[in-house]
Amino acid sequence: MKFNSYLNKIKEYVAGKPIEQIARDYQLNTKDIIKLGSNENPYGPSPKVIQTLKQNSNSVHMYPDDSFYELKSVLAKKFDVNENEIIFGCGSDQIIELAVRAKAKIGDNVLTAGLTFAMYKIAAQSVGANLIKTDSLIHNLDELYTKYKKDNPSVIFLCLPNNPIGDCLDTDEVYSFLEKIDSETLVFVDGAYQEFASYKDKKKHIDIKDLINRFDNVVYSGTFSKLYGLGGMRIGYGISKSKNLKALYKLRPPFNVASLSISAALSALEDEDYINEYLKHNLDQMKRYEDFIVSKGYSFVDSYTNFIQLEFKEDINSSVLASELMKRGIIIRDMSSYGINGIRITIGTSLQNDIVLKNLDELL
Repeated sequence: MKFNSYLNKIKEYVAGKPIEQIARDYQLNTKDIIKLGSNENPYGPSPKVIQTLKQNSNSVHMYPDDSFYELKSVLAKKFDVNENEIIFGCGSDQIIELAVRAKAKIGDNVLTAGLTFAMYKIAAQSVGANLIKTDSLIHNLDELYTKYKKDNPSVIFLCLPNNPIGDCLDTDEVYSFLEKIDSETLVFVDGAYQEFASYKDKKKHIDIKDLINRFDNVVYSGTFSKLYGLGGMRIGYGISKSKNLKALYKLRPPFNVASLSISAALSALEDEDYINEYLKHNLDQMKRYEDFIVSKGYSFVDSYTNFIQLEFKEDINSSVLASELMKRGIIIRDMSSYGINGIRITIGTSLQNDIVLKNLDELL
C-alpha cells in the first residue's frame, strides 16, 4: 500500500524515555529513577487536582462537555479574552497541528528558528509543506525576517520561550517583528513555557489579550502540561481572533479532550498559591545548576523555562555522559541529536537536584 509521498520526509518525534523502560534496560527499581528529561513539573499537580480526579472518576463512561463551557469561562476571565477566542486541544501539539492544516498546503513554506520544537516540522511536512529554518539556532528576528521576505511562508512559528534551548525574546522585540509581517501570514506564538519566562523577567511577558487584539494573524497556544503538572492529562489551548478559530474548529475532532482532563485543568487554575510556589522553587533551583556548571568551566544557556541546557567542550561527550547518568537511574536529555554537545535537564525537586548534581560532579 502506498501513502502520501511527502510523508517519507517525516522523522518520527522521539519522546523522552519513560521510567519503566530505564528500569527494564538497567535492572533498576522504578522508585529509584529520577526523570528529568521531559520538562514535567517534578512535584506533579496541585493536591486539589488529585482530589478532583477522585471525585469525578465515576463519570468516565460519558463523553466530555464538548463545548468546554466551564473551562472556557475560567480561562477567558484569566486572560480577559472572549470565550469564542479560545480552542482546546489534546495537548498544545494538537493546536499546532490544526493551525498548520488550516493554513498551509502542499508546496507552502513554514518558517522557524534553527532549533526549536520538533512538532512544527512534523506538522508542516504532514501537509506537504516545506520547513524553512534560520541559520541561527536561537530566535534571530533579523534572520527570520530575511527568510520571511525571501521564502514567503504561510506560517511562522515563534516559540517563546524556546524549546529545547530555553532562550526567549523580549516582548517588544516580538511586537516590532510582528508589525512587519503581512496579515495573510499566520504567526503561531507557542507559549508552552511562557509562565516561567514571565515570572523570571517581565520583559518577556506576553499579554495575550493585547497580542491578539494588536495582531489579527496571530494564534497563541498554551498548555497545562508544564507549569500545572498535567502532562499525562493531555490538554492545551489556543487563543486567537474568533474568525481564525472558526477554521481550526472545522478540523477539530469532537470530544478531543477527556472529561477528567477538563476537570483537572479547572482545579489546577484554582490553586494559584501552589503554582507560585513552584515558580519560585524552579528559579531558585536553576541557580544551583548555573553555579555548578560555571564552577566546572562549562557553559549554559540562560533559560526562561523549567529546564536548563548545559554545553560542554570537546573533553566531554554528551552522549556518553547521558548514558552514564541513565545507568545510575537519572534520565536527562542528550542534545547530540540536535547537533549540540550538551545535555538538557529539567529542574527537579531539591532532593532530585542534590542527587543529579552529585552524580554530575563525579562524572565530570
